[in-house]
Amino acid sequence: MTHPTPGTGTPLRLGTRRSRLALAQSGQVAAAVTELTGRPVELVEITTYGDTSREQLARIGGTGVFVTALREALLRGEVDFAVHSLKDLPTTQPEGLTLAAVPRREDPRDVLIARDGLTLDRLPHGARIGTGSPRRAAQLNAYARGHGLLMETVPIRGNIDTRIGYVHGGELDAVVLAAAGLNRLGRAAEVTDFLSVDSVLPAPGQGALAVECAASDPELAAALAGLDDPRTRIAVTAERSLLAALEAGCSAPVGALADLLGDGQDARFVNELRLRGVVGTTDGSTLVQLSITGPVPTSLGDAVALGRELASEMLAKGAAGLMGERAH
Repeated sequence: MTHPTPGTGTPLRLGTRRSRLALAQSGQVAAAVTELTGRPVELVEITTYGDTSREQLARIGGTGVFVTALREALLRGEVDFAVHSLKDLPTTQPEGLTLAAVPRREDPRDVLIARDGLTLDRLPHGARIGTGSPRRAAQLNAYARGHGLLMETVPIRGNIDTRIGYVHGGELDAVVLAAAGLNRLGRAAEVTDFLSVDSVLPAPGQGALAVECAASDPELAAALAGLDDPRTRIAVTAERSLLAALEAGCSAPVGALADLLGDGQDARFVNELRLRGVVGTTDGSTLVQLSITGPVPTSLGDAVALGRELASEMLAKGAAGLMGERAH
């Protein structure tokens, strides 16, 4: 398949899921690509199995089900590039596709939207909290156990409006969502509590986007690479390496966050990277939570090694037995 050369004015076709959040994310990337290349970008909406199925995500293969249809459209040449939420991407990169860019990351934290403006520590005894994520459930239930609270995590699906609707309708006391999605939709004002990463570690890659294109189009890949944020890529590479080394799928109860540490807030003096990981049973009765700190990786290979090192320490502490079905 031949691709128009950058700058010719032929629109680039960007494959995206149809959800409001996906369209917002893709629209932001489209504007950045147009600014970068001078090429117009048109959004091509693609329905994925994850969007149409009402089953719990963990049962239908985790968040990877949102990715397959977009990748198939790329490989068939129906779109020129695609935008994914990075936390939805399986850790193995498929043949024929390249991860051209990981733009600068949004806030990676999870947030609470609760009735009456409540924060996590003010929720009533017996509170019902909605989340479709085994990772969130494991850590929320562990938090409750550690603080002598009684709370019930309720599995839910649906878009952001549907989930928040359970709170407004009185069916749930709170729901947990990703800060990044609410920020991208301009809905951060609805957040009642930002969950500390000391209590709830986000999904590996949470808050970051992935821009993918065909490996057979190096010219487009090189153009898209202008969107890449090297620090974000290093951090999410370490997090995803941990996930891969634990042999866990993207629905497993694994949290990870790589922080760049330095002297104060001055970005010029960042000199260390701290990678934290957690895996636990969804009832919160057992968590394996460890961290590792080292020099900021100077290559993606170093970032991968850091993730593997932490994974081996977690496996030695019993992480393997906490993840239920092992992904193959």
